[in-house]
Amino acid sequence: MKTKNTKSYLFDDPAKVRLLVRSLVVVCVLLFGLDLLLHRHVEHPWEALPGFYSLYGFVACVVLVLLAKELRKLVMRKADYYQQRTDSILDPDPDPDPDIAESPANPAGPVDTQGADDD
Repeated sequence: MKTKNTKSYLFDDPAKVRLLVRSLVVVCVLLFGLDLLLHRHVEHPWEALPGFYSLYGFVACVVLVLLAKELRKLVMRKADYYQQRTDSILDPDPDPDPDIAESPANPAGPVDTQGADDD
């Protein structure tokens, strides 16, 4: 159910997503067919296999995803990592000294008179 103020994006419509997927499948099939028909100048015998570069690219992507999952375990932080840091910066001393705390009479807190020039 859409409201008047909801912005519609390109891939919100399932028909457009189906069209995109079908278009990509057609392009892949055409490229694989051309790979079978065109003569390639190869340096290694395995490059002459039909669909070698398609398989090589797919395996490379799978390996990349698996390595990224393992790397995530190494560098992952806790879910509240940034929240803890923000809390400690905003409130470094959770129990301030009541003698120098702000009061209704002095909302700015204590005044530093040590560094003032005596002119």
